[in-house]
Amino acid sequence: MSKNKVDIIHSTFVPLNIENVDTDQIIPARFLKGTTRDGFGKNLFRDWRYENDDETKPKPGFVLNQSQYKGKILVAGKNFGCGSSREHAAWSILDYGFTAVVSSFFADIFKNNALNNGVLPVTVSEYFLQKIFDQENESTLTISLQDQTIIIDTTGEQESFYINSYKKECLLNGFDDIDYLLNIKPEIEAYEQQRTN
Repeated sequence: MSKNKVDIIHSTFVPLNIENVDTDQIIPARFLKGTTRDGFGKNLFRDWRYENDDETKPKPGFVLNQSQYKGKILVAGKNFGCGSSREHAAWSILDYGFTAVVSSFFADIFKNNALNNGVLPVTVSEYFLQKIFDQENESTLTISLQDQTIIIDTTGEQESFYINSYKKECLLNGFDDIDYLLNIKPEIEAYEQQRTN
């Protein structure tokens, strides 16, 4: 399924200054019954957001329940997405409205699931991550996938980040793996024709 194209993300951010956030905290196991990617956002960080799993009792101390924090970018502590390999974690982040997650370290399986589902994981140094957390409410970040840079807009400080070139092309074009193959179908056919001649 094609996804939205990702290139320049200019947005306020939600600071989740917690390390070792695992996939069960991102989307608890009891919500994994769905087979489509829709509807998972309402249960993102469910156990941290509500008292006794009651949507009428949001926990005021949790960042997603604080109106001053919003935006398309989630900024998280080190080792984000550890634990089990559930793809639903990436689905819930995307469905909630985040386009990118910034951290100083991502679990490999989560990182791949995010990339496969149209969420850009941006790995920065611990120093730069702390600089982001030190910003005032409603500060903005600018992430350029094309340039592979992230900028703290208020200070102009920036870092570069790495992304696999294939995944970069897929995100820039809104492709999943099948879309990518369909896009290069003429080249594949030309190659196969050349081999048979």
